[in-house]
Amino acid sequence: MNHRQRLIATLLEQDELGSQGQIVTALAERGIEVTQATVSRDLDRIGAVRIRRNGRTIYALAVDEHEPDPMGRLRTALGFVRHMEASGNLLILRTAPGNAMPVARAFDLADLAEVAGTVGGDDTILVIAREPADGASVAALCGQMQSAGAPS
Repeated sequence: MNHRQRLIATLLEQDELGSQGQIVTALAERGIEVTQATVSRDLDRIGAVRIRRNGRTIYALAVDEHEPDPMGRLRTALGFVRHMEASGNLLILRTAPGNAMPVARAFDLADLAEVAGTVGGDDTILVIAREPADGASVAALCGQMQSAGAPS
């Protein structure tokens, strides 16, 4: 990781930056002039992801694979889901563009007994239910988790 990438990581830990433009500006304030394309590559290299925090979508460093609260992470990730549709043993989840992979990863880390696995794209996640569960029961579980994770 180079100096600029370390600085971006520090900025993400200290501030809630919601766009690459904000990161470019924050770097410029510290004397580092870069393009948005450079920031985009740096974010990818340091493993930054978009998350939802306090009702906003921001950039953050990827969470350690040994997440202390994988169910909490899944509840948070389900906040990205805009639509669910069950079919047989499948559940299709739709998100805004670019948000599907963090949701799929959260499912994988949660290791739910009802879920055999996931496939994540750009804005769509395919969740495969493990028998005897089905897509509808996994959708119901997701709905319960979304309700539990919603702010009061």
